[in-house]
Amino acid sequence: MLYVLYAFLILFGVALLLGVALFIASKVFEVKEDKRIKEVAKMLPNYNCGACGYAGCNEMAENLVSGAEKNVTKCKPGKKDKNYDPILAYLASHPNPEFEEEGDGKK
Repeated sequence: MLYVLYAFLILFGVALLLGVALFIASKVFEVKEDKRIKEVAKMLPNYNCGACGYAGCNEMAENLVSGAEKNVTKCKPGKKDKNYDPILAYLASHPNPEFEEEGDGKK
């Protein structure tokens, strides 16, 4: 019966050590995402057709937010009133990166 207790304690110690290591790694290697990317992606038609030259709407949104892509009309299925104008207005009113913590939605 003592062997079972030793095995349990060893496994518990290893699990605790790995859990702490994962927690530290999650804080050290945390990636903060600009929340404007999600907002712009919602405004795109979300066909993920690739007609714009990007892999999908999320990649198009990333490039629009970063400024790497200036031409929002590259999105072929998009409409001026429904997609293009709201995206341009949003980007004009939110020019700076806005980072959110994962889970709490706060800056």
